[in-house]
Order: sequence, then C-alpha cells, then structure tokens
Amino acid sequence: MFELKNKQKILSLTSPLVMGIVNVTPDSFSDGGAYSQFDNACQQADKLITEGASIIDIGGESTRPGADVVSAQEELARVIPLIEYISRKYKSVWISIDTSKPEVMERAVAAGADLINDVRGLQAPNALEMAASLQIPVCLMHMQGEPKNMQASPQYQDVIQAVKDFFQQRIQACIEAGIKREHIILDPGFGFGKSLGHNFELLGRLSEFNVFQLPLLIGLSRKSMFGHLLDRDVSQRLPASLAGNILAVQAGAHILRVHDVLETQDVLKVLNETKRFEVLE
Repeated sequence: MFELKNKQKILSLTSPLVMGIVNVTPDSFSDGGAYSQFDNACQQADKLITEGASIIDIGGESTRPGADVVSAQEELARVIPLIEYISRKYKSVWISIDTSKPEVMERAVAAGADLINDVRGLQAPNALEMAASLQIPVCLMHMQGEPKNMQASPQYQDVIQAVKDFFQQRIQACIEAGIKREHIILDPGFGFGKSLGHNFELLGRLSEFNVFQLPLLIGLSRKSMFGHLLDRDVSQRLPASLAGNILAVQAGAHILRVHDVLETQDVLKVLNETKRFEVLE
C-alpha cells in the first residue's frame, strides 16, 4: 500500500485519510471570509485536527469558478502564519499548501508545509522546477481552463480519457524533472472545468484511475455538482458530500479533502468496521 514520506515524517495510506480544508481567503465558494482572520484560521485548524484530520490543506487564493488571481505577496501573507502555527503545534500532522505559484511553494515548505497541492498540475511557469527542487510530495489536479473561465462551457469527447491523458503527461513531466514517482498524488478535479454530467461520470468511473497505481485525492466536499443535482445551497450539501465520499473510497480513493472532518471520519469508521466482516472470494 502507498505511503508518503517527507524528511522524518511518514503518512501511511493503508486506509483512507481525511484532509481538512482551511481557506484563508475572503472569497472561497464555501467558507470564504470565515477564516481570513489569523485567530479564526488557527481555531479552525485546531478543530479539524481534533476531529481527526491527518492533513490540513491551506489555501490563500480562491479557485472557485470566476475567481480572480491574487499576487504572490498577498497569498504568502495569508498562508505563512498559519503554516508556522500548525507546524509548531502539531508535529505529526501533515500540512498541504494549495497553490500554483513557485514563490509560495518555496516559502510554504520553508515554513513547514509537507505537500504541494496544485490545481494547475505544476503547469505554471517554473512551478515544476520548484516542486522538484523542494523534494516533497505533490498532488497533480486536472482542470480544463482557469478558475476565471473553467465553468463557462466545458467540453470533452471523453472526460475519463482526457483526465487519463493529462495524468500520463504530467506524471512523465514530473519524473523527468526529478520528482519521485512515489511522491505523486492524483486528483481528477471534480468541479474544475466539468459539467454536472462530467462530474458524475468521473465519480461513477473513478476506479479506472487506479491504473496509474498512485494515490488518489478526491475533493467532493460541498461541490456545486450536488447543489445542481439536488437544488441544495452550500450549507445543505453535507449528506450528498458524504455519499460521494463513500463511493470514492469504495472506488479506491486514498485521501478525502473535506470541510466536515468529524462527519467524514464517522463514515470511514463505519466502512472500516464493515470491511472486517467481508467474505473474501
């Protein structure tokens, strides 16, 4: 089974783990502004870790549909204090920096980040080279377009094949740049340049991405795919998010990126307890 290594820290993926989200932004789709103040962000990180998050994903730039780009300086001012706080207080918790900017990657890792989570798959100028030089695990996400326009009218002949082709290309690029294959995580990018049908096809055929034999990170929490399907506001999407995460784990997901850590941990405990009684064929 997979495990992630960074310096002296090891993260076992023998069973699915929960990544808690802390967006230190004023405009993220679900919790924009709630944790933009440092004290609030620290309290939220404490809460998610207490509830069982093995990884905290810190983002300083919203990637919601239509989001504007922020400067590296602004992003750094938002994320570095929180990274330093968590790294000092929680030695075993992994810290993920959600960024596409090489300057932010470098400073975040120096402050204590263990993982680079890039919605652009290390395609920004110098991002691949920076990630390779830092020698820490990376998550490559698929996105069609940019956050500003990605949901305008996403089109695919075959969304599964398109994401597979992207993964194959980016994995090869990472290896050629010097990133170890065992340091690569894949994220199909639910809601990033996909229609409602594309998102549910990805979820229904998620197991096909196991062909890469790399860990899968899945971000379904409170996504608009559930809002459109069920006509539910962001605050009413927890049951659908949990259902999606159950399906993702059953298809082979290794890391669940969520806002609601406690409830997701409850789901995983039920799944794990049930697995003890499965009949092996």
